[in-house]
Amino acid sequence: MLNTQISWQCYIKSRILSHLRFDVRIKKSPFARDTVNCSKNYIYNFICTENITGTESIRSIIRTRRNENDFNINIKYKNFYINKKYRHLWIQCQNCFGLNYKKFLRSKMNICEHCGYHLQISSSDRIALLIDRGTWNPMDQDMVPTDSINFQQRYKKRIDSCQRKTGLTEAVQTGIGQLNGILVAIGVMDFKFFGGSMGSVVGEKITRLIEYAANRSLPLVIVCTSGGARMQEGGLGLMQMAKISSASHDYQSNKKLFYVSILTSPTTGGVVASFGMLGDIIIVEPKAYVAFAGKRVIQQTLKRAISDNSQMSEYLFRKGLFDKIVPRNLLKGVLGELFQLHGFLPLKRKIRKMKKFKKMKLKR
Repeated sequence: MLNTQISWQCYIKSRILSHLRFDVRIKKSPFARDTVNCSKNYIYNFICTENITGTESIRSIIRTRRNENDFNINIKYKNFYINKKYRHLWIQCQNCFGLNYKKFLRSKMNICEHCGYHLQISSSDRIALLIDRGTWNPMDQDMVPTDSINFQQRYKKRIDSCQRKTGLTEAVQTGIGQLNGILVAIGVMDFKFFGGSMGSVVGEKITRLIEYAANRSLPLVIVCTSGGARMQEGGLGLMQMAKISSASHDYQSNKKLFYVSILTSPTTGGVVASFGMLGDIIIVEPKAYVAFAGKRVIQQTLKRAISDNSQMSEYLFRKGLFDKIVPRNLLKGVLGELFQLHGFLPLKRKIRKMKKFKKMKLKR
């Protein structure tokens, strides 16, 4: 109903301010006349706090544009964080440190409204963005990780806590669904579960997905976000790299099928070294952090500084490492075009073609 950008921003500002006033029960405020001052002082005094460590005196500045009808909050330093009481309402951008209202952020696909940075998104939300509604059929949901090498009791407790927080059994969801009517096999990793690390269950689920897609001649999509192989499983975690790569080789070389790899931020370690970089088409999100080893590890090993942008998607794209940089809101359309270009048609068009082919045979 709100057509223009200005009216939409005014609507958002009024809704946020009314919600905040109701939440804290501010009845009479000395700065209630000016909505800009109200939002500024309210956020500074109630939502945000300063974190000062040691002898450092770090100042955090909030600037609001009074002449424009927007709600831009520019936070200067990383040490400026949201108070625990209001973390259920706001999310801070990792790039510009601006505040994003949670209720509106999900509808914007977790893209920062201030700078356009792509914030982390759960695997369930990612599936909802890519797969048509009502067509998702999950696979291997009952597979649960175990402490096979008797690493530590803390490992079991951490797995249990990750399962309770995320509602997932492991760091990847696999299944079959329709993308713009095209039946695809898709696996989506979740960084919130143990840092998206690749253990034996993750490797087994992805391998089974690839084999299922090969047997039924389906296109394959894997969305990667990971910290690498899971060290708590030792050699079993590292073996998954070769295991998945072997299944991918059979899928791509022997079956001649189409695999799209999507790298999101962050994607590091064994996932990059194996199936992450084996796609026929490799797509990456804007400003994504993609690396085999972290910046700190490289600097400690080489004893020299490296630039901040050397492991960002834009820099690596210019070096020829990826095929496309695609924003999250355009990803589904791009994937649909790629699949149709490689001969994978929507199910309805496929059925029509089959019927026409049968009629042609009967006439002959």
